[in-house]
Amino acid sequence: MTQHSHDVPDSESYDASASSLAGQVDNSVMAELLSIRSSIDNIDATLVFLLAERFKATQKVGFLKAAHRLPAGDPGRETAQIARLRRLAEEAHLDPAFAEKFLNFIIGEVIRHHEAIAEDHEAASGKQDGGPAAEQAPQGTGVASGPHASAVA
Repeated sequence: MTQHSHDVPDSESYDASASSLAGQVDNSVMAELLSIRSSIDNIDATLVFLLAERFKATQKVGFLKAAHRLPAGDPGRETAQIARLRRLAEEAHLDPAFAEKFLNFIIGEVIRHHEAIAEDHEAASGKQDGGPAAEQAPQGTGVASGPHASAVA
């Protein structure tokens, strides 16, 4: 888990009205700006929680892959997901190149997590009477299987 930067206030001390423009623009403009920024803040919070849920799901995939000694990455799945996200971005009037960069960043993090899970699994396997470990995902994780269970699941 990453630690908070000392330059970034935590959510409890966050001042939604903080702006270097305060006092420099008309009050009605500032009020409209703060209103729009409030929506942006809500979207940002939603993105953080969605990413957290996504990484919980991909962690389950990582445990499944480790248990079955599957590779951390799935280039075919990744290529298909990137093409899909680019199409969705175009439909949403979002720059497809940005969407691809964003997804590539996420894929890289997921693969890094899957590699770490595999290393942990392998280390745990070596400690168990020399036999292959049948380590499973933590109980109650609802590990998915099938064609969509990959690094970008």
